[in-house]
Amino acid sequence: MPKRFLDPPLSSYGTGWSATRRITVVASVVAALVALAAVVALFSGGGDDGRAPVDAAPAPTSSTPSSSVVTKPPTDSGSVLHPPRIAEPVAYAKAAAQMLWSYDTRNTTHDQQLAGMRMWMTGESKYADWASVVGQVPDPVLWSRMADQDQHATSNVTEGHYPSAFKTALADDPSAITKAYIYVVTVNGKQQITWQKGGAGAEERAVTLAVQCHPDRDCALAAIAPSVTQ
Repeated sequence: MPKRFLDPPLSSYGTGWSATRRITVVASVVAALVALAAVVALFSGGGDDGRAPVDAAPAPTSSTPSSSVVTKPPTDSGSVLHPPRIAEPVAYAKAAAQMLWSYDTRNTTHDQQLAGMRMWMTGESKYADWASVVGQVPDPVLWSRMADQDQHATSNVTEGHYPSAFKTALADDPSAITKAYIYVVTVNGKQQITWQKGGAGAEERAVTLAVQCHPDRDCALAAIAPSVTQ
């Protein structure tokens, strides 16, 4: 028989939310991106071959190196990874997914977790769907229970790509991206969760993110899509 965990994790951080919460997230994402009808429609796309959008406006470039290394956070955000200076959408989305799937209740409070995540968000309130991001974090009571179990998680991102529906929409209307420079990226990876008394577990993770990458500045997170696209 496979070895059983000594203590079950109190939260898989972002999975298992109620149907009501998922519906709320869907509604908020649509509302936040309503000005980008061509982009909003992409969240129900099909297969993907991993290439950049065809005949679309090129991804923004910057003199800042597009390193995927996530830097250490300031002290007021606990262990939350600090947003890197990246001007390429897929690289930034991969870094953001790593941040979303990594946490440490042993040295980070609930408030610090939210503060750290907030730093990743775009400053353009018209496109920033904070509700979809904060909805990934357990409430303060559950976070405290997780801390009692020393629960923490690390993650490994395996790949990121533009969903085929996003590429198709941009091919149909290349100028659409210039309305807000929001790119849709699906990221896949694995999360490793550990808690006290030797408990541990791992699971495959996937998330579709909307990231804003203006040509003259670094990328920022706009929203978490209501469902994963391919």
